[in-house]
Amino acid sequence: MLRVARFTFNPFQENTYVVHNGREAIVVDPGCWNASEEHELEQYLTEQGLTLVRCLNTHAHVDHVFGNAWVQRRFGPTPELHPDDLELLLGAPQQALLYGLHCDPSPMPERFLHAGDVIELGEDRLEVLHVPGHSPGHVAFLCQAAGCILSGDVLFQRSIGRTDLPGGNYAQLLSSIRESLMTLSDDVIVHSGHGPDTTIGAERRANPFLRELSASGGR
Repeated sequence: MLRVARFTFNPFQENTYVVHNGREAIVVDPGCWNASEEHELEQYLTEQGLTLVRCLNTHAHVDHVFGNAWVQRRFGPTPELHPDDLELLLGAPQQALLYGLHCDPSPMPERFLHAGDVIELGEDRLEVLHVPGHSPGHVAFLCQAAGCILSGDVLFQRSIGRTDLPGGNYAQLLSSIRESLMTLSDDVIVHSGHGPDTTIGAERRANPFLRELSASGGR
């Protein structure tokens, strides 16, 4: 059975996820920024008896990649992300400086993620969805069997991702939400990059930013 553990890290209050089934685990968007946060994540892995086998980035804004270098040093996996976000990944240390913060340069990916890729974890399968708009190479991870999606910064409880950051495109973001997320069942749980969990149905009904989709014929 798939388990999803959430940790809220760094000054941006970013959600880092550890997804596991059996003894193998994947970290999604390691945002751990200091030794205390690194210890919290490692302690969970140790207490659960987990081996970290992959490191996935939904996108490469700095708050989601602070911990990429530490994960590689401590556990071995290099980050995996969509190639369209590689430029953002390389620029993450400079982005951190804009906020007066430090970010170690991320290791280079050894493999990239593309739409339709399937990531196997125990008996579960995570499908990679390309959902650009918040960033050019933004992806989400859908587990149909567990009824959940790790949406990164595309969809939040009563909000959507910013598009005023490098690589953002508002029309593209709405298109991604309409075509890839609003086609999912209402009961699918959304594990977002910031804030609490929500569901597709709750956002379909009450997210004010999605009214434009309804007006244009989206579900």
